[in-house]
Amino acid sequence: MGAYWALVELKDGQPRRGSLEALRLAARLAEQAGATVSAVTIAPAVSPQAAATLAGYGAKSIERLSGDGLDPYTPTAYTAALAAYTKGAGAPDALFACTTSRVRDFGPRFAARAGFVYCPDVIEVAHKDGAMMARRPLYAGKVLATARFAAGRPPFIGTRPNNFPPGDPTAGAAAPVNEHTVTIPEGDRRMEVLEFQPAGGDRPELQEARIVVSGGRGMKGPENWHLLEALADSLGAALGASRAVCDAGWRPHREQVGQTGKTVTPELYIAVAISGAIQHRVGMSSSKWIVAVNRDKDADIFKISDFGLVGDVFEILPLLTAEIRKAKGSG
Repeated sequence: MGAYWALVELKDGQPRRGSLEALRLAARLAEQAGATVSAVTIAPAVSPQAAATLAGYGAKSIERLSGDGLDPYTPTAYTAALAAYTKGAGAPDALFACTTSRVRDFGPRFAARAGFVYCPDVIEVAHKDGAMMARRPLYAGKVLATARFAAGRPPFIGTRPNNFPPGDPTAGAAAPVNEHTVTIPEGDRRMEVLEFQPAGGDRPELQEARIVVSGGRGMKGPENWHLLEALADSLGAALGASRAVCDAGWRPHREQVGQTGKTVTPELYIAVAISGAIQHRVGMSSSKWIVAVNRDKDADIFKISDFGLVGDVFEILPLLTAEIRKAKGSG
């Protein structure tokens, strides 16, 4: 019987949504292959509630790695910890994780050290002809590449956030939490985190949000961003921005959506005053529903939008926000 692992990130003591997506995918594929699936966590303690959640999404066991130098996160320490555990436990047939900024940071380093094949931003995975196949976009989404993983080097598959709906957990499921202490060599503890500054406030994280409200250069300046913030807060949405906005210093680069920013796949993407250049579209075109608000009826963003509002955004946004609040009974 084979073994699949799902690398799980915890935030505020609970598994991140993207990690649950990767875990549920690993569990489904493991069932097809007659394999078992384990959730692997690094550093933070796993509470009973978190363990029950992981079990509900398919984990048969939870392997927690701990040791000096793992908290706070650094890529070299995480690489060393996961590589040490893999060497001791034996490599799985496949390793799954959501392609978060953390996985992008240390994933290639770990794969090179432990002999995995790193394949990030995957949108489809399946078993075919006795091998695992994965599909991912390349060249800013212009082509889709299908990778076939040969025997001998297990795949490290990074899933695209919001692309594999995790569904509802199985009630009453249980899985043991196994503790593993790993030693981080001094050579892998050369980085030191001096300060940690949380960003984004109470809004959802951009890549994991189900709704994203993004603004472009047509907002005319940072002083008008309160209109987008009000709309985002009425929807419980994350805030995004075009590259032009971030380059101008109106918004931080962590909010940039596009080819040189973040790729998002929310259920609803609202593009406000964004022209729709290809560099932006490749970062959000896979959203389930796209709504565009722009005064230019010929803007490229309307070519990929499901719904469009043509008009002055400074008139439309307050009305739209007021109607949403009224519908939700919040004012």
